[in-house]
Amino acid sequence: MSDGGVIKNVAKIIESDPQRRYIVVSAPGKRYSGDTKVTDLLYACFDELKNTGDCTESFKAVRNRFTDIAAQLGLGDGIIGVLDETFERIKQERDADFTASRGEYLSARIAAEFLGARFIDAEDVIFFKENGSLDGEKTYKAVSAAVVGAERAVLPGFYGKGFDGRVKTFSRGGSDISGAIVARAVNATVYENWTDVSGFLACDPRIVDSPRNIATLSYKELRELSYMGANVLHSESIFPVRKANIPIHIKNTFRPEDCGTVIVPTSRYVPDGSTVTGIAGKKNFTVIFIEKSHMNGEIGFVRKVLSVIEDERVPVEHIPSGIDTMSLVIESSELDDVKLGRILEGIKNSVEPDIIRVTENIALIATVGHGMSSSVGTSARLFNAIAAADINIKMIDQGSSELNIVVGVKNDDYERCIKAIYAEFFGR
Repeated sequence: MSDGGVIKNVAKIIESDPQRRYIVVSAPGKRYSGDTKVTDLLYACFDELKNTGDCTESFKAVRNRFTDIAAQLGLGDGIIGVLDETFERIKQERDADFTASRGEYLSARIAAEFLGARFIDAEDVIFFKENGSLDGEKTYKAVSAAVVGAERAVLPGFYGKGFDGRVKTFSRGGSDISGAIVARAVNATVYENWTDVSGFLACDPRIVDSPRNIATLSYKELRELSYMGANVLHSESIFPVRKANIPIHIKNTFRPEDCGTVIVPTSRYVPDGSTVTGIAGKKNFTVIFIEKSHMNGEIGFVRKVLSVIEDERVPVEHIPSGIDTMSLVIESSELDDVKLGRILEGIKNSVEPDIIRVTENIALIATVGHGMSSSVGTSARLFNAIAAADINIKMIDQGSSELNIVVGVKNDDYERCIKAIYAEFFGR
């Protein structure tokens, strides 16, 4: 949705299939390298408002983007009044979530007018509970009622209404979640997610040249790969459609003829014979290693350690453990020197470990696939490939489902490790 040309292309895709009736749009992204996404322009707008009491200057860039798009689509001057109303409400609300959400709101207003479709404001139909989670029952009923009688409807993604009555956003990329919510509410046969890539690849193409396309994924594989950094689709977007068994089809807006990737309920997933489906990872984790003799016999040991982490409001990614050892794997961005110091001191006071050690600059790499559980020697192949690349493994974690194996290596070894794993399971 970055400019009028893209929206025209989107319109052709929608009009090519009468079953494409409910459209959820995101804010305009970058038009070219070095451009700024509208959402980032809006965050800058809020920062100016917060610091100076006014955001006239920074809102000019937002205004220009949308008036240009409307002009490219031949929509006339109607958007000017909408932009004026939006600017006044931003100043009135003085809220980061509200301000950031206006990219999707304005994008949906323009798309609805161009398509001749009904505009439905997400603020009126998507609701959050007091704890910040989606109020599914209320939301699905509201969306279902709002689309009655509409041949086509356009909704903005990324936001809804919080328990306090104010606009609340999902995390970045949350328009994917909004689309899944609408698909669930209207009992869609498929949730098509149109993006700028032709589906999932077996690993990051910035690391491995021309990696294999993944034709089909299960919900579980999607969750593992998205969570570990495969950013084609927001990792939370499977939850609304999972209970209704609605498949997700990732398609390329700029190459609609490409097959893309179909994500299906795990119960309907048919393996293609591959041992590994995909490889994904992230850098910059901190590992807190704890050792204490007879840890396994000490009632409440793990609870005491995790209570210290909970008190600091820090999420733990993985907890590999042995008889007398456990490790806490935490994203480094969640820690600073002061918080880490409090955590270490709290653990020392709570459980009196024999050894407590911190290792920073760790990358986690997940090798994912349903075929792993039924293939003898998968772990051996994985570890041998990493060893052959002269990479030292700092941590190993395998889930009980045997769907994935996560290894921790130094940040500096991240790219070489992914290349080694890919070469082992997919060839060079």
